[in-house]
Amino acid sequence: MNLQDNDFTLFGLPQRYAQDPAAVDRQWKALQRQIHPDRFVAAGSSAQRLAMQWSVRVNEAHQRLRNPLRRAAYLCSLAGVAVDTERNTAMPADFLQQQMVWREALDEAGSEADIDAIQADVDRARDECQQACERWLDSEAQPQRAAATVQAWMFIDRFAEDLLRRRARFEEGAGGQ
Repeated sequence: MNLQDNDFTLFGLPQRYAQDPAAVDRQWKALQRQIHPDRFVAAGSSAQRLAMQWSVRVNEAHQRLRNPLRRAAYLCSLAGVAVDTERNTAMPADFLQQQMVWREALDEAGSEADIDAIQADVDRARDECQQACERWLDSEAQPQRAAATVQAWMFIDRFAEDLLRRRARFEEGAGGQ
């Protein structure tokens, strides 16, 4: 194993978006069995330090490979395409319009049923992003388009967090206020 290997190589998985979560978990457990720092207690501080580095590296890779959004962004970066949401916030007009519609609906939501309706729409949009990432990354090798989809997906996830906070206020009995 090489610390510099990409996550897919490290885990012995094909470099593609579509992954079997159970296979990712199996590989993670197998790697952890090999490199866990507890296995190197008697090997000295240098071996323990190296095992700790490996453990951290394997855990970070597992988190990236296990999360579809992070995996898509990672594949874009491996293809030389930065998602760069901090500096590039340009989005298509129709996507921005959808965001405004969701925000207004959230502001006007008067019940948990209203939140549920918005949530269903957000879930559909997230599913569409996942399907698009698989198409752009695995089938059509268009990482630029995948990166734009990842950006949209990140916006959707941030809105979904707002939705969860609003739902929590309803559940606390504050009526969303």
